[in-house]
Amino acid sequence: MDFIKGVTFAPFAPRGTFEKDEAYDSLDNLVKLTNADFIILVPNGLQDTPQSESIDFSSCATLSDEELIKMIRYAKEKHNLRVCLKPTVNCRNGTWRAHISFFDEDVICEPKWCNWFRSYTEFQCHYAKIAQQEKCEMFIAGCEMVQSEKRDAEWRQVISEIRKVYDGLVSYNTDKYQEHNVSWWDAVDVISSSGYYPINDWEKQLDRIEKVVKKFGKPFFFAECGCMSVKNANLVPNDWSVRGDIDQQGQADWYKAMFDACDKREWAKGFCIWDWTWRQYPIEKAQTHGGYDIYGKLAQQVVREYYGSK
Repeated sequence: MDFIKGVTFAPFAPRGTFEKDEAYDSLDNLVKLTNADFIILVPNGLQDTPQSESIDFSSCATLSDEELIKMIRYAKEKHNLRVCLKPTVNCRNGTWRAHISFFDEDVICEPKWCNWFRSYTEFQCHYAKIAQQEKCEMFIAGCEMVQSEKRDAEWRQVISEIRKVYDGLVSYNTDKYQEHNVSWWDAVDVISSSGYYPINDWEKQLDRIEKVVKKFGKPFFFAECGCMSVKNANLVPNDWSVRGDIDQQGQADWYKAMFDACDKREWAKGFCIWDWTWRQYPIEKAQTHGGYDIYGKLAQQVVREYYGSK
């Protein structure tokens, strides 16, 4: 697998987003300002609660197939980007998808894993067919579904069904600190995870991940990674609720620490930064913007220089 210099673009964008000129202008900026050669697009699936069995990907909260295809073609034809689809489920009630769970054994009159996985497989295969049609270079079969990951047999079946309609690289994006808990990495082509690790903890976490990579003999990359530009966010980069003074340098330092640590590991095959929005704030607002975005911030230059060197 070629080294991934990636950015997640417009995750969970609602219907109509990729019909707007702003979205294409933003993608143009992404390429120009980061030296990225790979993007992840994240079609949005919704279930009402963590115990709902049905996943909806036909509402106005989800991009239409037509506009998703249009963006894939633009990214590949205009910018020669590699494109990955990562259909991801969220809960309408705001609960983080990692908490989607059911009884270990199916019980009559209770929500069941079997029904949920049936709906989840339909969701994944719908987009896997688009990935095949549009020659996407990778397909990631979900993201941070922590409570479901223990369902080894069901996940293997999901991957098997995806492979019936998609012949490119298949991965799965587990959450931070969970890489060693997934038993079915042998079923995918690429191991990936969310790399939101504290600035001073990279070596310890990479030592742990390295054992997993060597055990399964698969390529690895961080399908998500990022840090907000707020004071002390680089100590808890996974906590989006951190508030405080703007600290662009702290965000830039976090990216440099990640890149430096991973460069020492030959098995670390790249990154996909979280995230790049489809509607960008005015560049002068970067000085007061504390989110994960790197647009117009010091971290953007760190990423641009690093990606440019690869």
